[in-house]
Amino acid sequence: MTSPIGLARPRPDAPAKARGATRFAADRRIHGLLHARLVLATHAHARLAGIETGPALAIPGVVAVLGAADLPIKAEGRDRLSLPLARTEVVFAGQPVAIVVAETEAAAEDGAELVFVHLEPLPVVLDPEAAMDPDSPLAWREIAEEGDRTGSMDAQSHAAVGGGEDAWIESEELSANVAGRSRYWDGDVDAALAGAAVVREGRFTTSWIHQGYLEPQACTAWVDPDGTLVVETATQSLFGSRSEVAKALGLEQRQVRAVATTLGGAFGGKWPLLDSLVAATALRLGRPVRLVTTRAEDFAATNPSQSFVTELRIGADRDGRFAGLECRMIADTGAFDEGTAESLGGVLVAGPYAWPAFDVRAYGVRTNRFGVGAYRGPSAPPSAMALETLIDELAVELEVDPIELRRRNLASQGAPMLDGESWPVTGSAEVLDAMAASPVWQGRSRRVEDEGVGLALGYWPGATNAAAAACRMSPDGSVQVMTGIVDMSGTSGGFQAIVADALGIEPDLVQLVFLDSSAAPTSPGSGGSQITYAAGRAIRKAAEATARLLLEAAAVELEISVDDLELVDGTVRPRGTPQRAIPIAKLVRANARAGRPPIEAHGLSDNPGIAPSVAGHVARVRVDRETGNIEVLEDHVVQDVGRVLNPALVAGQQQGGAAQALGWATLEELRHDENGQLQTGTFLDYAMPRARDVGRLRTTSVEVPAPQGPLGAKGIGEAPVIAGPAAMANAVAAATGLRLRDLPMSRTRVWSALQSTARDG
Repeated sequence: MTSPIGLARPRPDAPAKARGATRFAADRRIHGLLHARLVLATHAHARLAGIETGPALAIPGVVAVLGAADLPIKAEGRDRLSLPLARTEVVFAGQPVAIVVAETEAAAEDGAELVFVHLEPLPVVLDPEAAMDPDSPLAWREIAEEGDRTGSMDAQSHAAVGGGEDAWIESEELSANVAGRSRYWDGDVDAALAGAAVVREGRFTTSWIHQGYLEPQACTAWVDPDGTLVVETATQSLFGSRSEVAKALGLEQRQVRAVATTLGGAFGGKWPLLDSLVAATALRLGRPVRLVTTRAEDFAATNPSQSFVTELRIGADRDGRFAGLECRMIADTGAFDEGTAESLGGVLVAGPYAWPAFDVRAYGVRTNRFGVGAYRGPSAPPSAMALETLIDELAVELEVDPIELRRRNLASQGAPMLDGESWPVTGSAEVLDAMAASPVWQGRSRRVEDEGVGLALGYWPGATNAAAAACRMSPDGSVQVMTGIVDMSGTSGGFQAIVADALGIEPDLVQLVFLDSSAAPTSPGSGGSQITYAAGRAIRKAAEATARLLLEAAAVELEISVDDLELVDGTVRPRGTPQRAIPIAKLVRANARAGRPPIEAHGLSDNPGIAPSVAGHVARVRVDRETGNIEVLEDHVVQDVGRVLNPALVAGQQQGGAAQALGWATLEELRHDENGQLQTGTFLDYAMPRARDVGRLRTTSVEVPAPQGPLGAKGIGEAPVIAGPAAMANAVAAATGLRLRDLPMSRTRVWSALQSTARDG
């Protein structure tokens, strides 16, 4: 049998989804279920003076209208799970202030419309740069009233190589809106840039972006007869949900059982968010409660990706060697700062390159918008947009091939990153080689009016975590793999290949069993590109241990040394005498009849080192000068994936990243008016790429094995999106000469820039 590693196979969950047989979080029938609907704040910042519930409670079927004081929340934090409903101060338009619970969805909706919330407006803070000023109004007054004007900043401040971080903190007088500060620096960047032959600088902005998943946020909670609180939720993190609910409600973790449902999309937006609210409501009422947000609620009340302002200056010598990098990055943390990625953005803005001198200051600043959530490669697309645009400008100024310029400055293995972490082996050079060979890049000399080709490079460091898994052989020769991970992107197909390779069986005989938190082996959350890399290591170890048990059982049956046996084609056979092979199914049954220990094993993996995935885009675009429309004609994604477990799944990740990069680059933007009201809160106003918007997609996988990855594989989900917007912006520059600094490059922005250029030139 040929090893399944590297062979394209369909996703194991595809047939059920195609038939409509898959059940999602809102589909399960539960006896006595109550339905919930949120009441959202209509002001971006206000004092919550009271809630009138009488008219809502008069609606037939409405069981309760609950505010923050009515919930059995014990935690006193200021994160969304500890404060699921506004208590005394509303801090963004769309913040939940009450929850209406009824016998039917219709009654809950009618009741929510009749709840009147008394709000006394307060100054609205929307501009994160202005919010940093000591005289700025506060986005959250309660923080200042509790005397936390500086503690939140100092607690999160840190430096990397330079040391002496206290001095720079004390030198800046900032408002309490600044929730976090990070600085990474080494060398004399001012002197380095002063001595550079060419220096380029720019100010770049990116918008708030919604994750755009198909299934809205959904959660159900109830209390089992034994007193266990059950939370059944569309989440990326099974154990994270259990932990956060227990913390919020003051329960022991053993008192909470989390059940992760099949996800209808997430992209970083479904870490625990509404779980504590639904669980608290179910505890309060003593009945099962389900909350499924409407699309409008999902836009207004959840946790999209934050906006960034990046001021960047880089320089190089005449030979194209980078001299230094200086950056000031401001991340809008929204009203809740627990998900801000300012410190990570401060590292990623350096790209996969070596910088002799650097100084990066990154700030997370509270405003009266949403709470911050993750979105595929958090902070990475904005960072790459700034860096890769300026690198392209350096290449033009120096008259150096842009691929060669990047190749000359790649960080070498063992060199320090900005945060002091050492660079492991990466496929950066190999990715650049494949980009240089791309038909899209090779065809750039065939000049067509208003068309251009651009490229960019980016990387994702990859999250890491310890993990566990278990494998159990069944009498029919199949193997069940027990795990607590949530499969967002088809990782089950990769796991099937890993286990089948270890056991010498067909992948179809490998069944992934996703358990709840009471039974599942310890598993990390699905995000940060860590599932294949971290959980896959544990699954591989469990499979190898199971293979060893099969060989030992066969050694007893055949009276032969374990070392003389092998697993091939669904059998255990002596090396060199395949005619004596025993089918695995027969061996498992014989082992059970003989009363020997079951053939099942546990696999444990520690927290591995990072395994960055480097990915580049080569894009060809056409710009319509009359409308400002950018049409992406071709996009070639090249990525170092470590080891291709299933090329169909890998290509799917890369194609999806390319489509989302198009959204970042040209379409997607969550806009608020001057009062903090969301203007793009439906799919009528918030544009996302459609199939017809995506040009021809090419994908190439480079294999530079990760030393600690299962069979050399690494996490690949984040990296494909990162360099896309920058490559498209560089392609627009090649087509028109415009260097656009703001995302999205909407028709209005492009048209205005073209008109301005025409007037000036």
